[in-house]
Amino acid sequence: MIQKRSLLSISLASSLIWSLLLPAENAAQKAGAEKNYTPAPENLEARRWFQDAKFGLFIHWGVYSVLGGEYKGQNVKGIAEWIMHSLKIPIPEYEPLASQFNPTEFDPAEWVRLAKQAGMKYITITSKHHDGFAMWDSKVSDWDIVDRTPYKKDVLKMLADECHKQGIKLFFYHSHLDWHHPDYFPRGRTGQYAGRPESGDFNKYLDYLDAQLTELLSGHYGKIAGIWFDGWWDQQIKEPGGDPRRTRVDWRLRQTYDLIHKLQPQALIGNNHHVLPFEGEDFQMFEKDLPGQNTTGFNEDAKIGQLPLEMCDTTNDSWGYKRSDKNFKSLKQLVHLLVGAAGRNSNFLLNVGPMPNGKFPPEAIKQLTEIGQWMKQYGDAIYGTRGGPLAPQPWGVTTHKGKRVYIHVLDSEAAHGEEIALTGLNAKVKKAYLLKDGSKVSFNVAKKALLIPNSSRDAIDTVVVLELAQ
Repeated sequence: MIQKRSLLSISLASSLIWSLLLPAENAAQKAGAEKNYTPAPENLEARRWFQDAKFGLFIHWGVYSVLGGEYKGQNVKGIAEWIMHSLKIPIPEYEPLASQFNPTEFDPAEWVRLAKQAGMKYITITSKHHDGFAMWDSKVSDWDIVDRTPYKKDVLKMLADECHKQGIKLFFYHSHLDWHHPDYFPRGRTGQYAGRPESGDFNKYLDYLDAQLTELLSGHYGKIAGIWFDGWWDQQIKEPGGDPRRTRVDWRLRQTYDLIHKLQPQALIGNNHHVLPFEGEDFQMFEKDLPGQNTTGFNEDAKIGQLPLEMCDTTNDSWGYKRSDKNFKSLKQLVHLLVGAAGRNSNFLLNVGPMPNGKFPPEAIKQLTEIGQWMKQYGDAIYGTRGGPLAPQPWGVTTHKGKRVYIHVLDSEAAHGEEIALTGLNAKVKKAYLLKDGSKVSFNVAKKALLIPNSSRDAIDTVVVLELAQ
């Protein structure tokens, strides 16, 4: 068995948690779900900070990194952290990989330093991915980094301590689905090849989920900025003309969300479910697409709600470390994702998949260094801004804060020459100049257009500052 304690004790522990945290009349999921979620003042302040922060580091790291996307001579097609499912590796073959996971070169101070050097304000790391492996010393399972690996250290604790020390906020990515746990039943769209018995008690699994979240949020790791859920879609019912928010099981979202908010009121909850947010969530994310786009197929049902926004993408093609994946994005591609997100009032979460030894791939370090240098020069047009006032244009986007509007010209060809039309900008412009050196840019008041000589254009992002009269 994988559990250090019996599933019964987990269920009892979960019940005890709820009896302590919630009034008796609110303990039942149904009763709790009937009440509208009212964010605590700390939560609202955290939302404002989140929207100002704009740029974060995503980290996908776990046992799967040992394989680097290869198993028994097969290269996984697609993303490496899905290798257990993609190559149909059963649990008895997958578990021994933990004995090979020994990240002796992991240096949390270096990770945080690299994030800060890149201009990032927060880190989101996988506490548990779909393979169910816990990257901390879980008390309700021995399927974790302390009990199953020769490393025997709690990397989340080490990273949390370093984040607090260096002033970087920390989120935990936590998978809703679990290919390893015996009570994750009925099976969803994934995990059919793990070799588990075709039976189980889903509520016991959810008790286990809540118990592990309680471990992460009970104070041992300090204040946590939020929980980044993924995997709800595994049980989604998708039918033509149907409600995309229906699922085969009751995920007990409000019960889990209320638990998190009781333990740490400031913690922001997001869920990568690709549909409109549910009651109790604090921000909305978009996977590998800018808000409002659907180039990947993930976001066909992802209408934009009223919560703070975040989009995430990878430094190369895979989230987890994949040895053969050398398709690392250029600085221009990364800046266009960051700026494109900011212009749509969204954060950008950029992922790195560390190697099994605990180091970042050298290509990723180069990317972080380069985008950090860009942010030192142009960060004022990103940090603390909101999207607009103009909707995204063929030539680029706009951001603003206070009495300043930042024009980001990302595609000079789409700008049709030197003149940039700002149709829809109603405020009076006092001054226009390039952010990089302060040189003046002509603004035609009658036509509401900028005249930017081609010689002044930047190959990545030409940023023009408009200072408004009011």
